[in-house]
Amino acid sequence: MELALVLLVIAIALTFDFTNGFHDAANAIATSVSTRALTPRAALLLAAVMNLVGALLGTGVAETIGSGIVDAPPGISGLALVLSGLLGAITWNLITWWRGLPSSSSHALIGGLTGAGIASMATVHWSVIWDKVVIPMVASPLVGFALAYAIMVAVLWIFRNAAPGRTQRRFRVAQTVSAAAMALGHGLQDAQKTMGVIVLALVAGGLHEGTDIPLWVKLAAAGAISLGTYAGGWRIMRTLGRKIIELDPARGFVAESVASSVLYTTAFVFHAPISTTHTITSAIMGVGATRRASAVRWGMARNIGVAWLLTIPASAAVAAVLYLVLSIFV
Repeated sequence: MELALVLLVIAIALTFDFTNGFHDAANAIATSVSTRALTPRAALLLAAVMNLVGALLGTGVAETIGSGIVDAPPGISGLALVLSGLLGAITWNLITWWRGLPSSSSHALIGGLTGAGIASMATVHWSVIWDKVVIPMVASPLVGFALAYAIMVAVLWIFRNAAPGRTQRRFRVAQTVSAAAMALGHGLQDAQKTMGVIVLALVAGGLHEGTDIPLWVKLAAAGAISLGTYAGGWRIMRTLGRKIIELDPARGFVAESVASSVLYTTAFVFHAPISTTHTITSAIMGVGATRRASAVRWGMARNIGVAWLLTIPASAAVAAVLYLVLSIFV
């Protein structure tokens, strides 16, 4: 029974990873596609490959998810906790994907694990959630917005006398690099979260000890998120690429460069599972605000903000209910 449940949890975790890929594909490629720096098919292929590479570059975020959020008890109850957390996150991912809102898959997963942990009366590490989830959740969008605004102002000043057409063409080429960097950061952050959940399930099922990530887990998570990315996320891509602000290549390049640098810093230095969605969206708003405040469609930004605020409690609530239902049968 336990082995079957472990296999089910792994399958659901990889399904979450796949939905993360198509839900968050827009994070890396929306700006490049909207500025016509890349065709949609080329952008999706680039994002899929770089997600795969990024997923294999580190394990710090995976270890935070696997052992830092909640202590899953051994046996069936622990596996039910992990399964409920995953299903809660997938449910919220699908709802926000359907609505075309770029919410955070990372926060959906963390909310799901937290809600299931509370329902199961397991140990929830609130200090870790505060330090590595709540604070970065607030700080990363602020940093992304401020850095993108400041760097865009500097770019506008540096190229103030340059020929606009030639400059934009050069930035369109540069966006190939910045889009690849963004996709690499997405794989570095988001695929590792699935790795952490699979290890959490393996430990609960008595099949693994410690927090190290087996190679097969890395490869499975990397492959799933890459396949999901290549499946595409056109609804959310339209939101990021067009509905917040009409981007030009220079602003797209700056937004992607800033967002990817924030992702690398938090993954390698702080091992914090931040939201790629929050980071790139706020960076897009930052570069847009340099044009004029009214250039940013703040109504759409407000809708996105509401989705951000609801993500953790909504996925936690769904996961808690699912755990209570599952505990009746397992």
